[in-house]
Amino acid sequence: MTLKAVPKATPNRRLCPHTRLLLRYAVASRLLILTLIIIWRSLLSPYDTSASINPQCLSSSNSSNPPPAALFPRVGSAIERSIVWDGVYFARVAECGYEYEQTFAFLPLLPLCASLLSNTVFAPLVPVIGYRAVLGLSGYVLNNIAFVFAALYLYRLSVVVLKDNEVALRASVLFCFNPASIFYSSIYSESLYAFLSFGGLYHFMNGAYNYSTFWLALSSCARSNGVLNAGYICFHAMLQVYEAFFSKKRAYGSGLLKIFSS
Repeated sequence: MTLKAVPKATPNRRLCPHTRLLLRYAVASRLLILTLIIIWRSLLSPYDTSASINPQCLSSSNSSNPPPAALFPRVGSAIERSIVWDGVYFARVAECGYEYEQTFAFLPLLPLCASLLSNTVFAPLVPVIGYRAVLGLSGYVLNNIAFVFAALYLYRLSVVVLKDNEVALRASVLFCFNPASIFYSSIYSESLYAFLSFGGLYHFMNGAYNYSTFWLALSSCARSNGVLNAGYICFHAMLQVYEAFFSKKRAYGSGLLKIFSS
């Protein structure tokens, strides 16, 4: 049994019809989910009230210098109130680092990316809506973009595995509208993990093992179960060792057979 690399497709600047259709489905699904989130949050009071718990960071630099007032505090407050459940911890780690031992359960890739966006691309918005609101906005933008790319990589991976473009498209569309889809548009690590896992497996199936190892290693920085993705690399390495060992053994056996036959 050998793991054959799938021939790489010729570069084409134009997207295929299925990819364009899936891209529209993925973007439409995110817009639908975000619209539903806004509607339900405006109609119903949230069950989780942890969004209002936002004490100052323990570091002396942040606690001694209170942040200046935002120009549009109501907009910033609306974004901050949407940071609930695990998003509270991700935003806290992005803002203050790992202060308490319970925050170690939330791996650093999402907080690091959100903090990077907040201090670069969205830095001009900090005086407008406040730093914590910008962190939340960065998390939302990052996860929704990552979800779109995850859907595209799932389609490409499915084409390689299933050898059927139509079935791959249906599977990817179902992924876009799956019942747990809200987690991919919230400040959770599922979108980054799916993007890196699907991308890593796609490169793995195409024989780009260095890229695959890098992508799958990054997925373990998003979620702890990402370490299980190392099984693909380990299996491939053991398969190579197995084939190399038995090929040498067969070559040695054939050599001895020629010697005794002569």
